[in-house]
Amino acid sequence: MTTFNQPLSGNDMPRSGGIATMMRLPYAQSTEGLDVAFTGIPLDIGTSNRSGTRFGAKAIRFESSLLRPYNMATRAAPFDSLQVADVGDIAINPYDLKDSVRLIEEGYSKLIESGCKLIALGGDHTMTLPILRAIKKKYGKVGLVHIDAHADVNDTMNGEKIAHGTPFRRAAEEDLLDCDRVVQIGLRGTGYAAEDFDWCTKQGFTIYQAHECWHRTMEPIMAEVRARLGDGPVYFSFDIDGIDPAYAPGTGTPEIGGLTVPQALEIVRGLRGVNLIGADVVEVSPPYDQSGTTALLGANLAYEMLCVFPGVHYATK
Repeated sequence: MTTFNQPLSGNDMPRSGGIATMMRLPYAQSTEGLDVAFTGIPLDIGTSNRSGTRFGAKAIRFESSLLRPYNMATRAAPFDSLQVADVGDIAINPYDLKDSVRLIEEGYSKLIESGCKLIALGGDHTMTLPILRAIKKKYGKVGLVHIDAHADVNDTMNGEKIAHGTPFRRAAEEDLLDCDRVVQIGLRGTGYAAEDFDWCTKQGFTIYQAHECWHRTMEPIMAEVRARLGDGPVYFSFDIDGIDPAYAPGTGTPEIGGLTVPQALEIVRGLRGVNLIGADVVEVSPPYDQSGTTALLGANLAYEMLCVFPGVHYATK
C-alpha cells in the first residue's frame, strides 16, 4: 500500500517553525516516484517595472505554512491521492536573462523526465517560455489557460525578444501552443494601440477581458473554457496581477479593475477534469507585499491548482 507524503501538521510543529517548503511537505532531491512537485524559479531580470519576483517562491512557501491538506469547499484530498513533494529551486543566472532561459528549460526538462508534473512558483513571466519549450519536448503542443492583466504577446520590449511581456508571442511563433486551445482571462488596462489584443485573436486565442467578467460568476465562462480545451494536454499559467491589486498589491505591473479572489478560485476549480500537465503562479513580488497577502494568495492558488490535477481524489459526503 502506498504511503503518501503529507504536509507537516501544525499540531506536530507550530506553523511559525519548521523548514519552509511548500505547505511544509518533504523536500525531495529528485522527482523520481513523485506524481506532482512544487519547484521555485527565482527570476526577475525579465521584469520591465518593479523587480523583486526573484523572492516570490520563497515568500509563497513561507505563507503556505498556513495551509492544511484538505480542501473544505471542494472536498479534494490531493495528499491522499498523489505523491507530492517540494523539489527546491531551478538555478538561474542572475546576470544573464538569455542564459537563465536556457537553464530553466534544461532544469525543467530534467524534472519532468520521470513523468512528474510540476507547479512552478515564480518568478517573472519570462519563465513560462522555457517551461513551454521543455513541455513540448515531452508532450507536444499544448493548450494554455493564461490568467493575466497583460497578454504578454509583445514582439519586443526595449528591443529585446525575450522578456516578461513577450513569452506567449514567442511560444506561438515557436509552435509550442495549440493556438485554438489557448484562453486568456483578465486582460485589461491601458495599451500602446487600440489593437494590442488583436494579435491574440488572429492566432486563434480566446480572450475574456476583465471588464467582461465584472459582477458575474466565472462558472459559465469556465464551462466554455473546458469545452474549448477538450481532452488534450493543457498548461495553466497564473500571473498574480490578473487579480485586482486591492487583493494582490505585491506585483511588478499592477492594473486596476482586475479579477476578484472568488473569481480566481472559480477559474482554478473550473479546470477540474482538464488534462493539466503543468502549472505556474508567477509575478509575486515580496518587496511590494508588506503584509504578505499576495504571497498568501499565491500559495492558495498553487494549492488549488494541485487539487484539480488529474488523479486527485475527492471525498464523498
